[in-house]
Amino acid sequence: MKTRSLLIAAIGIMLLGACAPSAPIQPTPDVNAIRTSAAYTVVAEFTLTASVFTPTSSLPTETPTLEPPTSTPTEEFTTDPTLAALGTPAALCDDLSFNLATVDVTIPDGTPMTPGQEFVKTWKIRNAGNCAWGDGYELTYSYGEKMNGQPAPIGQLVSSGQEVEVSVNFTAPTKVGEFTSAWQMTNPRGIPFGKAIFVKIVVQ
Repeated sequence: MKTRSLLIAAIGIMLLGACAPSAPIQPTPDVNAIRTSAAYTVVAEFTLTASVFTPTSSLPTETPTLEPPTSTPTEEFTTDPTLAALGTPAALCDDLSFNLATVDVTIPDGTPMTPGQEFVKTWKIRNAGNCAWGDGYELTYSYGEKMNGQPAPIGQLVSSGQEVEVSVNFTAPTKVGEFTSAWQMTNPRGIPFGKAIFVKIVVQ
């Protein structure tokens, strides 16, 4: 009877051993931990990919400097073809100047005259241009009372910088009053130049 009991016990132990798992039981994994780890992995891979494909600017960093426009020199022109051929601007060729203290050689301003009186007005002027005054240079009427003015020929060559006396023959008006006559130098082409000179008389 005792032997039978031991036999049953041994068989039971064997059955239990056969039914027991051959590998140790693993703990149940934490699902939240797995999700967190996967998220970190995706973020890390996305950051790495973004850093690899981030475009870099190939534009130059220096600001270009602009050169100022160069001005084209303009040539001086003259309406006189002869002076243009010689390369001498008209403004530099013909010019005159005078000294206010010595310009009136005869008949100072305000000189009294009788009606119809004849007189000669003389001025001292200077050739302030680059061209000499020769034949064809003369005084011509500009404005005011002409008083039958007739310019006298210069009668000499006036070099640049030289002073010369020029005259006009006048006849005073027959009416009483103050009269002014202005005259200007002209070149052989009839072109006036320089400041006008004038005579002023009082007919009494």
